Amino acid sequence: MKRTASSKTVLKIVAAIVTLAVACGLCLLTQDNVDAAIKEHRVERLNARIENIYTADYQKMADENLAAARGKSAATLDDPFVEENPYGTNTTSLYVYFTTDEKTSVSYTVSAAGYPDFSATAEQGDDYATTHEFLVLGLIPNVKNTITLTLKDSTGATVATKQIIHKGAKILGEEEVRLEQPVEPTSEATQALGNGLYAILGNDSNDQDFMYYYDVNGVLRGEVPVLYYRSHRLLFDDDGLMWFSASTKHFVGMNRLGKLEKIIDLGDRFILHHDYALDSDGNIVSLATDLTRSDHAVQDQVIKVDTTTGKVTQLIDFGDMFPDYKASTDHSGIDESDPTATNRWDWIHFNTIQLLPDGSALFSARETSTIIKVDDIEGTPKLDWMVGEPTVWDGTSYQKSFLTKVGDFGDTGGQHSITYEEDPSLPDGQYYIYMFDNNFGYAMTRPDFDWTTIKGISTAQSSKDENSRSQFRKYLIDENAGTYTEVQSFDVPYSPYVSSSQEITDTINLVDTGMQGVFGVYDDDGNLQAQYRMGLSTGYIYRVYHYDFKGFYFA
Repeated sequence: MKRTASSKTVLKIVAAIVTLAVACGLCLLTQDNVDAAIKEHRVERLNARIENIYTADYQKMADENLAAARGKSAATLDDPFVEENPYGTNTTSLYVYFTTDEKTSVSYTVSAAGYPDFSATAEQGDDYATTHEFLVLGLIPNVKNTITLTLKDSTGATVATKQIIHKGAKILGEEEVRLEQPVEPTSEATQALGNGLYAILGNDSNDQDFMYYYDVNGVLRGEVPVLYYRSHRLLFDDDGLMWFSASTKHFVGMNRLGKLEKIIDLGDRFILHHDYALDSDGNIVSLATDLTRSDHAVQDQVIKVDTTTGKVTQLIDFGDMFPDYKASTDHSGIDESDPTATNRWDWIHFNTIQLLPDGSALFSARETSTIIKVDDIEGTPKLDWMVGEPTVWDGTSYQKSFLTKVGDFGDTGGQHSITYEEDPSLPDGQYYIYMFDNNFGYAMTRPDFDWTTIKGISTAQSSKDENSRSQFRKYLIDENAGTYTEVQSFDVPYSPYVSSSQEITDTINLVDTGMQGVFGVYDDDGNLQAQYRMGLSTGYIYRVYHYDFKGFYFA
């Protein structure tokens, strides 16, 4: 959890250097010194600004200011009320408000010289309304944008149009406005992706952290600042809120206009990490670390966060579920959600949670290269089954819980972003799981284990290793027979850590190779349909998921 020096300290240091240089007649103050001090000062001010935005007082003030300014405007189609990023949560967004006599939908197209157009139908609460309040996404920063509004009645006939000219705001970060595209999107990819957006989740920075939205053409269409750490995925509840993590200690619920309606602080005991999901009651079930543990074990807990009250409840301590295995591991590891921490015991390292309709959950354990299913996680949790290389668990009683592999294929190595997928054509007890298989065999807490026993696995630490590849992989789980079968697999660029995968349609898949800063769209045979490259802030992009944002930003 990074914290920088105060702005006053930075200014005093710069002033002292300047004074000393003048007094001694020496050129002690280099341009690098000045640039570094200025950047430090800027980052400190930005951090303070973002911290203020993520408070209930700021959101209340922003709401009141917006209402007051709107009340002074004509707010008609001829003279609509617009406000840039009113709640501070999406830098290049534009709030639009006006009324009409006739009920209509509103679509918009954002145009800027040198960039492809971006079009969407605005989510305004109702499909057809006389009060039109929505957020326009997609403005290009620092240039003139023309936003063309098109109003249609329920028959689909256009009843009016309006143009708004607005210079896009300056972005707060240093991300590219347009990504490098080694492979331009094919028509199939463009059609599948539609006007949805890629959410870049965790291009982690030593300065200020953000979540970014990019369109199918690789153009920046949104910049969402977070407190620190990263957002791991976006969750949409039945009340119209989009939930995401804004730090290791904060979950927030944002409405479609960008207002943070709920800000939940986890308190002093737990910090979140890597993943979370909404349960059937609209509460968040999250992977967590218990900071009060005397043995300093990390990334081995599951908590529930009541999104109404903010109450935090512990659901699972995996140290209690797997005491024998935990005791067999070396007391070592790091906690990347708190890089200042020392003496951490990262013995299992969960990186994904998936909730199933029956109240069970799937977990991806990176340190053991195992996929684990636990029943009744909000009641009396009980191990159901495991998938992976059983010899990792030699000497423990848990080996009897492994499903039987059907077929000749190697198991995963350090897998990430496992995803549960129902298929109505399958009988009860069968379903699919797909994932980003890093195909990397290593565990800091198991230095004795020979990972090369897993067929085809790599032990290369560098993502640039030319002989190593990761995979998009998909299993058929048959709980009735107690088996798992590989039904799909194709190679993707190598990333020993992090990364993600997502089936967008039945034939189009999104894969993020995090440590290379590359994400691509593939067909089911592994043929690239589009590819994008993003400059890395430090080491990697944690995840990239595609969201259509229907019912939220878009109708």
